[in-house]
Amino acid sequence: MQKQSHNHFKPQRSWCLVTALVGLIGGVLFISLFLKTSNNWILCNNNKASTMGNFLVDKSNPQQLLLDAILHYATSRVIPQQNINEIRISFDVLKNRTPCNFLVFGLGHDSQMWASFNSRGNTLFLEEDPKWVETILKDAPFLHAETVKYRTMLSEADELVEHFHKEPDCSAKKSFIRGNHGCKLALDMLSDEVYNKEWDLIMIDAPRGYFAEAPGRMAAIYSAAVMARNRKGKGVTHVFLHDVERKVEKIYAELFLCRKYLVKGVGRLWHFEIPPSSNVGNSFC
Repeated sequence: MQKQSHNHFKPQRSWCLVTALVGLIGGVLFISLFLKTSNNWILCNNNKASTMGNFLVDKSNPQQLLLDAILHYATSRVIPQQNINEIRISFDVLKNRTPCNFLVFGLGHDSQMWASFNSRGNTLFLEEDPKWVETILKDAPFLHAETVKYRTMLSEADELVEHFHKEPDCSAKKSFIRGNHGCKLALDMLSDEVYNKEWDLIMIDAPRGYFAEAPGRMAAIYSAAVMARNRKGKGVTHVFLHDVERKVEKIYAELFLCRKYLVKGVGRLWHFEIPPSSNVGNSFC
């Protein structure tokens, strides 16, 4: 879910992906119509609606969020970071779990898509760049996003593995991130909403991890693993990690998300189903 200024526009790939996305989102909308008991879902409430260009967007109306996503992708030349086969892995889980709590590391051109797939649930985006948050929310003010300040740099990835093994506060036995200032991999300054909710799905497609000074995804992967292990509710936590062809993502995934919990991989995306620690003991893997 990185900023896509470095990508070149490819017309054929773009239109194929846009057509597929519109079909997926349209399918969600079609299903939701049969679940809706009221016949006035398309009417805008002037007290709840906000103006976006020449359109009214009702923030409380799941169907309108779906319609807006269809409009966005049908009329945009900018395409999501993931390809359609990668997107479908998460979509197949979401359509069975929604409405759910969906935490997404990264905010970008695919954010309306993820929010629309979980239109009746809670989707929260965590983004490192405040200016990028302003840019995206200017066109999609109904998205729920927060900025995150990371304590890591990609160049420190190897050192942080050593730090994990030596620092007691990083251990799976302790397994906490709120206020965990001792473990450099713990995202210790997130909002209460992130800590207080149990996240059914976690997508890791940020922060940036392709140059030495970038934050890298080490802390996001570690913290997602801790959140999944701390789950108190029934079932597993679905964790999706993008860009697994890169060395750091692969190393940290195998260290914290665990090869034994990997259930599917397509292209550059891996899907993990992580059980709570009460079922697996005092180690990550």
